[in-house]
Amino acid sequence: MKEITFEHRMAAHCETGTVTALLNYGGLDITEPMVFGIASGIFFGYFESSNFSFPTFIVRNKPGSIRKNISKRLGVKFHEQKFSDPLKGERVLNELISNGIPTAAQVDFYYMDYMPEYQRVHINVHFVNVIGKNETAYLVSDSYYPKKSELKIGTLNKARFAGGFMAPKGFLFYPLAIPSEINFEKAIITGIKKASYNMLKLPVPFIGIKGMRKFARKVKGWPNIARDIDHLSHEIMRINILLEDQGTGGAGFRYLYATFLQQVAAKLNENSLKDMSKRMMLIGDNWRNISYFAAKSGKNRDLGPERLNELSEMINARADEEQQFFSDLAKLVK
Repeated sequence: MKEITFEHRMAAHCETGTVTALLNYGGLDITEPMVFGIASGIFFGYFESSNFSFPTFIVRNKPGSIRKNISKRLGVKFHEQKFSDPLKGERVLNELISNGIPTAAQVDFYYMDYMPEYQRVHINVHFVNVIGKNETAYLVSDSYYPKKSELKIGTLNKARFAGGFMAPKGFLFYPLAIPSEINFEKAIITGIKKASYNMLKLPVPFIGIKGMRKFARKVKGWPNIARDIDHLSHEIMRINILLEDQGTGGAGFRYLYATFLQQVAAKLNENSLKDMSKRMMLIGDNWRNISYFAAKSGKNRDLGPERLNELSEMINARADEEQQFFSDLAKLVK
């Protein structure tokens, strides 16, 4: 096995973890929470679309935005490439590994067969770092798994060229250049301002605080669009999965953002951000209460109108908290 010397670390999320590991490899001392915060990763959106079999919500910005925002705000230049020909995509990856360049690949998570089978689902926006290769397998560093893992060549190729919504198309990226001097204060303030704008002022009725309130309204009507009680139970329990289990670090990235603010307070010697970090940690605790509530209600099939009204009120309360939080945060960095 030709293996690139690469420090494997677990992370809260695959994209932030992948980007952070590549930047660390390139010599930039930066943490995953700092990458997440500078890239304005915290977000909320409620979606009803033909792309989804049932309404859903997201708690972070669009896949790919972390890399793009880090590039803009830190001045990091990434090489990025997609492929229409899988054979060319495989050949380019092989050349990169042969040249000692650790490379991030977008994949369908289902094919990461080192993961427990019960965790593997078809999601086309998982990211791993490819850091080695032999005649039969690649060596990958997956931030969701505690150690480096081998993945058969054919399996990784399937994962890189899976079809469906947000198909990877063999997408690869790696840093080309990392500036020797970075104005972190400017990058941090820009990231906070953009996150606050997205949560408070983005003129879209299903994004940010408006999206939370829409979620609160709509969840009360989920019994009318579910096939049966089992389907409704599954979708309610999925709230817990989206907030806790899909690489968020807990509470829909709210804990990760609280850690970002804590690190910023120390970096900029700004005590007021310590208080904001504590507030966001409490907001995260309250989102986690929603996670527990949804998991318990779904498991027990306790899904009558009173229970869903209670869930709706809990979501609305989080919207109230975050509206005040991001308003105060925006004023603080202004």
